[in-house]
Amino acid sequence: MMNRTLDVIVIGGVPAGLAAAISAARQGMQVAVADCARPPIDKACGEGLMPDSLQALAELGVSLEGCDTGRFRGIRFIGREAAVEADFPCGAGLGIRRTLLHGLMAERAAALGVRLLWGARVSNVKSGEVEVNEQVLHCRWIVGADGQNSRVRKWAGLTRGRDHERRIGLRQHFQIQPWSEFVEIYWGESRQAYVTPIGPDEICVAMISRARFASFDTALAHFPELWARLESAPRSTPVKGAMTVTRRLNSVMADNIVLIGEASGSADAMTGEGLAISFRQASALGQALAAGDLSLYAAAHQEIAGLPHLLGRSMLLMDKHSWMRDRALRAFSRRPSLFARLLAVHVGALSPKDFGISGILNLGWRLLTA
Repeated sequence: MMNRTLDVIVIGGVPAGLAAAISAARQGMQVAVADCARPPIDKACGEGLMPDSLQALAELGVSLEGCDTGRFRGIRFIGREAAVEADFPCGAGLGIRRTLLHGLMAERAAALGVRLLWGARVSNVKSGEVEVNEQVLHCRWIVGADGQNSRVRKWAGLTRGRDHERRIGLRQHFQIQPWSEFVEIYWGESRQAYVTPIGPDEICVAMISRARFASFDTALAHFPELWARLESAPRSTPVKGAMTVTRRLNSVMADNIVLIGEASGSADAMTGEGLAISFRQASALGQALAAGDLSLYAAAHQEIAGLPHLLGRSMLLMDKHSWMRDRALRAFSRRPSLFARLLAVHVGALSPKDFGISGILNLGWRLLTA
C-alpha cells in the first residue's frame, strides 16, 4: 500500500464487497478491497441471476454481454404430485458461473480505480483504522463484506440478532444440454434440488437440505426424474459445499463501520435473491457514504431485506411440512396465474400491496381446497 489513507476500505472481496467498492468508487471516493483469498473466488450456489438481479448489477455498470451464460425465462416447481411454472413478467434471467461473475466484477472495480488487495491479511479493525498485512490504514469508512462468519461483525460488536435456519448446500456442474427454459426446483422431503442452465451445454445443480448428505449422488437419487437425466452425464467440476443461514441482525452499523451482504444477515438460499440483495445494498451504501450518513443505509438495508426474508420463511414452511408443500403445489398447478403473480412479487415487478388482500385470501382458499 503506497497510500495509507483511504475514504473507504472494504474487507471481503466477494461479489457483495466488490459491489460496495464499485458503488463507493462511482461516488468519487478512494477505495480499496482487502481479502485473504485470491481470485477467482468461488462459492457453492445456484448461479442464477433473476431479472431483478441483472437490473441491480447493470446499475453498478457491470455487463454480462458476450459472456458464456445460460438463459431462463422463469421458474418451475416440481413436486411429487404436481408441477407449475411461470415466466418472469419483465425479461429473462441468466445463469453464470460464480467465478466468471466474480472476475467481471473485479475488472469493473479495477477500472474505477479500486485497489484490489488479494492475499491480504486483515488482523484488526477499529474506528478509523484497519490493520492489513501489519500496516495500519486510516480510512473514513470501513465496510465488512466478509461473509456469514464475519470477523468485522465481531470486531464492531454487531453480533446481536437471531439465526432462524441453517441448512447445507452442495453444488456440481454437468456437461449436458439444458432441457428446460426454466430454473427447475425439485421439492423433496426437507430438501430441494435446483437446476440452472449456465451455458449452451452446461447446467448447475445445487441441492439444499437440513441433514448432511452422504454424497452428492445419494442426495440426487432422492429426485428420480432428475437422477435419470444426470446419472450418465459428465461432471465438469468437483462437488462444492456451503452453509446457508437465515439471519437477522439488530444493527448493521457502528460508528464508521458498516456491514453488507451475508455479513449483514441473509435469507435462505432457496429464495435465489442473495446477490440481488447485495447489489441493492451496495447502491444504497454508495449513496449513504456520499451523504456522510450511514443511518440512510441502515434504513434502506431493512427495507431491502424485508421481502426476501418473508418469502424465504414461506418457502421454508413448505420445506418443513409435506402437507403444506403438497397442497401449495396442487393449488398452484390448478391456478398457474396465482403462481405467476407470486413470482412477480418475488422479482419486484409487483409490490405486495398490489398483490393485495384479495390475492392472499385467494391463495388461502386454494390451499384449503387443494
